[in-house]
Amino acid sequence: MYTTSGSDNSLSGQLLLIDSDADCARRMGQALCEALLVTPQVCVAENGRMAAEKLRRSRFDIIIADLGSLIDLAPGIEDAMSRLVRLAEGALVLAVADSGSVSAALGAMRAGAHDYVAKPVSGATLASRIGELAQRHGRPRSLGCESGPEPVMADYAGFVGASSAMQFLYEQIGRVASSSAPVFITGESGTGKDVCAEALHAKGPRAERRFVAINCAAIPRDLMESELFGVVRGAFTGAHDDRKGAAELADGGTLFLDEIGEMDLSLQSKLLRFLQTGMLSRVGETAARKVDVRVICATNRNPMQLIAERKFREDLFYRLHVLPIHLPPLRQRPSDIMVLARHFLARYAREEHKSFAGFTPEGAQQLTAADWPGNVRQLQNLIRRMVVMFDGGEISAPMLSAADIESQAIAPAPVEAPRADTRRSILPMWQQEQRIIEDAIAAFGGNISLAAAALEISPSTIYRKRQNWAEMAAAG
Repeated sequence: MYTTSGSDNSLSGQLLLIDSDADCARRMGQALCEALLVTPQVCVAENGRMAAEKLRRSRFDIIIADLGSLIDLAPGIEDAMSRLVRLAEGALVLAVADSGSVSAALGAMRAGAHDYVAKPVSGATLASRIGELAQRHGRPRSLGCESGPEPVMADYAGFVGASSAMQFLYEQIGRVASSSAPVFITGESGTGKDVCAEALHAKGPRAERRFVAINCAAIPRDLMESELFGVVRGAFTGAHDDRKGAAELADGGTLFLDEIGEMDLSLQSKLLRFLQTGMLSRVGETAARKVDVRVICATNRNPMQLIAERKFREDLFYRLHVLPIHLPPLRQRPSDIMVLARHFLARYAREEHKSFAGFTPEGAQQLTAADWPGNVRQLQNLIRRMVVMFDGGEISAPMLSAADIESQAIAPAPVEAPRADTRRSILPMWQQEQRIIEDAIAAFGGNISLAAAALEISPSTIYRKRQNWAEMAAAG
């Protein structure tokens, strides 16, 4: 342990740095102490086990953990971070990783890390992030920035939201936008995959060139190839003129393939060849044309499941899945709900020339308590409908209920109580879980990594559960 002393406030917090690179940890600790208004007591651990020992002996307010340095604590990043969070006993945990470790960072946050920053990171950035976390979670107030935490970005390239999940997304877009490599966006319907694609284009070096979007689910299969690659006159009935396709129109810019999972298998092979060579041929011609585009694709379906069902080519997936971005559903960022609601209210009230005075506490409570299966798009539609239906004033819970026709349309039917014989047929939870996992492993031909990706859990979780099941079977 080393302690850095300030003039009047040398011990205003306990901070644990976990990093196998001792020099990097030292530089990070010094830069952080210089950026903080107060000087914390800083302790360094070179790996996860050393950190665990220190956490058993001492209590820390802030933990900054390099993800690669935790591998000795548990088999996978998620399991290691989960164990660290349990040992931390309420400390704020900030994960740090190399800029390319997006999946590891997401796993760390799923396991309980409060936030994530990418290396290299300055002391000012760390101090700002710690100040933001302290303010958001109410602890420890003594660890703050000289000028207070930087304002949290709540509006970014079409996105609205200030939660840690959205801050992480903004960082991802900023890092990924400058590359020419393909981007694979996943997320539920209504989370803003098209907004993300346009943000990547607008923030990148191709911003001055065209952004061309094509929805693979909205175009009939027999027309999809000509829409994507173009057609020459006379190629088929109705082809009266030569016409460029979306890929050629986007030359020098960005081609966005929305709902890529709906593309026909026969066309997937042609798309793969285009991605490999950068050459395309219009329907009805033999000559090849050179096209330079940055490809971004998106889907609201599980790509691994599509591969298992032989609806999506595995080689195409890995050609496209170079830079993955996952958009969080609205239910996982509840602090953004009212930020979005107020944004949409101001926007649509202005469009409809009406005046509203915000939301009543009951109205706000109703919005934040909802599940939002349709995500941001559902919330946006509700606010717009409400603005049209009412003349103004303060928005109450009854007003929102009257406008919420989507929830009324999908209200669940009453569920009958199960019969006695049905109750006897219900398996215990662990047996149902075992059946689901084993079925997934079988679907991927015994490949545990692919099965884990499809189930959205870590492979180490499957190995651990299998070991537990074996022990239970032996004991029984």
